[in-house]
Amino acid sequence: MKRAFLLSYPCGAKMKISVILGHPYDKSFNHAIADVTVSTLKESGHEVSFHDLCAEEFDPILMGEELVSDRSDDELVQIHWNEIKEANGIVIIHPNWWGQPPAILKGWVDRVLRENVAYRFPEDDDGSGLPIGLLKARTTLVFNTSNTPEERENTVFGDPLERIWRDCIFDFCGVSNFHRRMFRTIAGSTSEQRQVWLDEARDMVCEHFPGKDR
Repeated sequence: MKRAFLLSYPCGAKMKISVILGHPYDKSFNHAIADVTVSTLKESGHEVSFHDLCAEEFDPILMGEELVSDRSDDELVQIHWNEIKEANGIVIIHPNWWGQPPAILKGWVDRVLRENVAYRFPEDDDGSGLPIGLLKARTTLVFNTSNTPEERENTVFGDPLERIWRDCIFDFCGVSNFHRRMFRTIAGSTSEQRQVWLDEARDMVCEHFPGKDR
């Protein structure tokens, strides 16, 4: 269920932005995108909560007790819950692996975007009806990397990441102002091409999360 209020955020307002990175190699292009994203947001005056899931050793496994109770004793999960509930914007960064996010990021979705954190159902609903999104975030930006050419991605695979993030996750949680950029192909790309992509990432961050001086 989509929210009824305007999706835009007041231009120049200071925002709380959650940036989530899911890639195990600290010299990856995904990390370079994350660095640009975080630095640009801070330069714009925003409050940034950055999580490199692999570096902080986020546990992606949702155990049965946590599933049925909607409670967790994991202090890191609790930190993520508190931050995502207060975020005015969200940036997700990860590679395209098998048409899906890496397992650690899928586990973040499972454990963090929980019922009564990111969404809820009406009191008389058994969970089969339309959800009510709870996230405060007005805008989500997703950056992906891939070694699959765009034509093959769209015609053979149908770009599953677009459906996963836009429809299955963020629209479900009430965030319908969604933007995504897939950088491709990473394998064989030059440093010059990667710099162009990083400049594009910076421009997208500035566009969707403008600061007072931008």
